This record gives sequence, structure tokens and C-alpha cells, in this order.
Amino acid sequence: MAIQPIDLQALFTQLDKVAKSQTVQREGQQIQASILQIQTQKKNEQNVQSVNQAQDMGEEAGTIKDEKRQGGRENNSGARERQPQDEELFEAEEKGDLIRDPALGRNIDISG
Repeated sequence: MAIQPIDLQALFTQLDKVAKSQTVQREGQQIQASILQIQTQKKNEQNVQSVNQAQDMGEEAGTIKDEKRQGGRENNSGARERQPQDEELFEAEEKGDLIRDPALGRNIDISG
């Protein structure tokens, strides 16, 4: 099947439409790429500005330290000071004169 001159005339008239459709496709790809770039940029900005979730710091992160180990109580200014009652208790414990119940302070009575 050979191409007739009349067929060439019909094809040449449609070339401008083909060229327009190809430029639209190229522009569409460029627009999609720019939209994707903007989305990733916004996502990165959100990650920078957001508060990150704390990672697991182990079992000791949530525990409360015992006052006995810290060596006293804190006053309002945050400075450490030992009170005379605490010193007497520490001395009695060291000598063995003071007997303590191991369950003391660990049970809460909610009955009344």
C-alpha cells in the first residue's frame, strides 16, 4: 500500500496538533515533577518543625530516686540540706538499732 499525495496533505495539516499534544505532555511531566518536589519540601519542613517522639530510654527513665540515697531533702531554693531528724535515723540504721518493715510505705489502704 503506497501513500498517496492526498494522504500526505491530510497528514501535514495534522502536524501542528501533534506538536501541541507533545509539548503539553512534556509540560505535564515537568509540572508533576515540580509538584512532587514541593510536596517533599513541605514534608521536610513539617518534620523539622514538629516535636519528635521520645525514644525508649530504658527502665530507669521513669523511676523516682529515693531520698535516702540522695542524702537529704530539697528546700524551696533547690539546695540540699540535712535535717537533724534525718541524721538520727541514718545513724540508728547504721548501728542496727532501728528495725524497718520491708513492706512499709509500699501498700496503700483504700478501705476507709
